Amino acid sequence: MAIPAPILMMENVTVDFDGFKALTNVNLEISPGALRILIGPNGAGKSTLCDTIIGRVRPTSGRITFKDQVITALPEQEIVRRGICRKFQTPGVLPTLTVIENLLIAGRKDRSWWKTFTHKAPKDELSIAEDLLEKIGLADRRDFMAADLAHGEKQWLEIGMVVATDADLLLLDEPTAGMGPTDTQRTAQLILSLLGKHAIVVIDHDMSFVEALNGYVTVLHQGQILKEGTVAEIRADPEVTAVYLGRSDDDDTAEA
Repeated sequence: MAIPAPILMMENVTVDFDGFKALTNVNLEISPGALRILIGPNGAGKSTLCDTIIGRVRPTSGRITFKDQVITALPEQEIVRRGICRKFQTPGVLPTLTVIENLLIAGRKDRSWWKTFTHKAPKDELSIAEDLLEKIGLADRRDFMAADLAHGEKQWLEIGMVVATDADLLLLDEPTAGMGPTDTQRTAQLILSLLGKHAIVVIDHDMSFVEALNGYVTVLHQGQILKEGTVAEIRADPEVTAVYLGRSDDDDTAEA
């Protein structure tokens, strides 16, 4: 059986901020529909890597290819249009709109219908949004204002909004930030349910969450890829333990 070509390739990508190398010669491949987990100490370059993929940061050198097209120099909005969408650590929901309205805005095809609230969403888009409500576990919150959701529910709503764009590659930055153990496990189940239709890159530092995802892990350290492998392989690696996993819980803070 032929191995599918990577949906995303980063080749020798370096990001230099006036002499500070946030990324150095990073090579990364993501397969269609697959999961990749990025971990590493604070300042390791995890968020910079995602910023570079999405076009918020320009590489100093190297090349990024998405679906066999070079996207290295494209503006962010064009990269998003081509099928990459990112969720940031802090939920970016629209607090004055309902849950269903947030999903409809994220997934809208023709923006003209939302210019005023006097027009109804197209039936096909409403159906997709209703299905997403079930998937993210917020069907009973359909008509709640987003501002009134609990923190974990806001995180799930924003994951739903990212999915609603129908992007091929989803970048999820700290999707469990601020969650307790129960909500963290539920988030892992949600992400796993999305694989296949979407390739997903997850940034996180919670190893219980990483273990629940049980995907292929890339460890970043000082802007470089330190190790890659399964969760078990990463757990057992002494070098990873020394620079990351062996730190105290107080040091396990999220990357800005």
